[in-house]
Amino acid sequence: MFDGILWALENIAMSFYNLGYAITHPGEWLAWLGGWAQAEGDRALEIKQSLARFIYYGGSVEFFFVIFTIFLVLTAIGFWKREFLWALVRGLEGFANGIGRFFAWAGLIMVLQQIMIVFLQRIFRVAEISIGPMGLGFTQDLSWFSEELKLYNAMIVALCVTYTFVQGGHVRVDLVYSAVSHRTKRIIDMFGSIFFMMPATVLTWMYAWYFLWRHLVTPNPNAGATLDRMMMQARALRWNVETIGFSPNGFNAYFLFKILLVSYCALVFIQAMAFFWRSYLELVEGEESAGKHLDKDSLGEGEEAYEGAH
Repeated sequence: MFDGILWALENIAMSFYNLGYAITHPGEWLAWLGGWAQAEGDRALEIKQSLARFIYYGGSVEFFFVIFTIFLVLTAIGFWKREFLWALVRGLEGFANGIGRFFAWAGLIMVLQQIMIVFLQRIFRVAEISIGPMGLGFTQDLSWFSEELKLYNAMIVALCVTYTFVQGGHVRVDLVYSAVSHRTKRIIDMFGSIFFMMPATVLTWMYAWYFLWRHLVTPNPNAGATLDRMMMQARALRWNVETIGFSPNGFNAYFLFKILLVSYCALVFIQAMAFFWRSYLELVEGEESAGKHLDKDSLGEGEEAYEGAH
């Protein structure tokens, strides 16, 4: 146990150096954003190695401890100055609300597109749809647009999850939670955010991160590969974006679902931090601070009739 604690402390200490190095040497892990199509020789290899580093560190222990150390530092500052912590809570909850409210419109788009598909297919017997905004032609089979509806649904699930959490819209069974005191509730919330939300999100991230990159590049990245091994494989690294659909003419950009899964993990981890901080603040400030600065949507007059219905 002592060795484990020492290992964690060493990684926390090294995270300051790792973060500083990443900020001051962006080219070593972001050079691939410029592409390597025009690069040759050693320059092309350097760019490929930067992508290999990005993939490796995105699912590494070093990256986790950088994020965890940032959380610890912000928490320590917030314990000293509550106004700072309230500002973080309001900012992160506002971010979750903004993302959720924007992508919730995907639900309307999904419904309208489904109605359009039904009319074109069943009434007008159209086989494909052509869209040409600003002179840019885009033609796909009707089945492509039909399967694309799954993407809108995935956007709502992955990108509106933290918005729904902030709004208190998730289904929950409060047999114990509803019967305990305000102070006990806040302690349960703090415990849950640290020991349930964060670990579950980290585990999902580890799966999602390599699941994403295995469908974007080849050779396929391995979660157990060392950095040295990935550097050796960088010379053969090339883009191999997944374009296979479930049907011959169906939706062929399923890598977008992998990106949404990674985004989901990031949003939930951020919300776990905000939830821990809010729970702490409501614990120390008392019951009168419950829901303080909480930006919840309202159904307007008569909203109480819908209370609990969602």
